[in-house]
Amino acid sequence: MPLNIPNSLTWARIVLIPIFVGVFYLPDSMLSVPGKNLVATLLFAAAAVTDWFDGYLARALGQTSAFGAFLDPVADKLMVAAALILLVELSRVDAIIAVIIIGREITISALREWMARVGKSASVAVAYIGKLKTAAQMAAIPLLLYDAPLLSIDVRTLGNVLLYVAAALTLWSMGYYLQRAIPLLTAEQGEK
Repeated sequence: MPLNIPNSLTWARIVLIPIFVGVFYLPDSMLSVPGKNLVATLLFAAAAVTDWFDGYLARALGQTSAFGAFLDPVADKLMVAAALILLVELSRVDAIIAVIIIGREITISALREWMARVGKSASVAVAYIGKLKTAAQMAAIPLLLYDAPLLSIDVRTLGNVLLYVAAALTLWSMGYYLQRAIPLLTAEQGEK
């Protein structure tokens, strides 16, 4: 495991997860609910920024590695899953939306792992639709964590609209990736 700046940023995101979750379990006497919302929003935003930054640095500094390519999406998925589970518990997100998004991530991760094993990982490389999905959910989650009017904007409503868009894009992108994998799946079944 090469320890470089991009991988260190990825590890920092993983370390942030229990801190991010723990904020909501602090007593209200220690940190008010609006304070918890603000701190969690800032932590999630910091994680999102480091996600972009570690990829940029890995390419710019020539510090890409197989381990970094594995760990980066794992860190992203863990942070998003933790945030969605918290938002469901806080009654800010419908459980079905969280299940759709988290379920898709697990399904596509497993599909990518299998495709890599059969030497066809390029068939399920990140597509533009997946990037749109990520952008929608990364915009929605901080709004739902913040959960207070901002410049007279109802952030919960806006966050939920964006999360429903993310869920629709999630299903669409899952269909896209599965469609690309089906010929390989059926070819492998034919060989057995």
